[in-house]
Amino acid sequence: MADFIVKSAVKNRLDDQNVAADFYEALDEEVEELLEDAAQRAQDNDRKTVQARDL
Repeated sequence: MADFIVKSAVKNRLDDQNVAADFYEALDEEVEELLEDAAQRAQDNDRKTVQARDL
């Protein structure tokens, strides 16, 4: 698994919240899936450039 998120940035953004250790892995998996889906959408539309609309 690749690391797509920066744990310190997540922790800073959720400053007033405690963050469970397994949250980071789950978030990383969600981001990975989002990226894969966006890349597939771009490919399906005959583009090599992933754009905001692919999200």
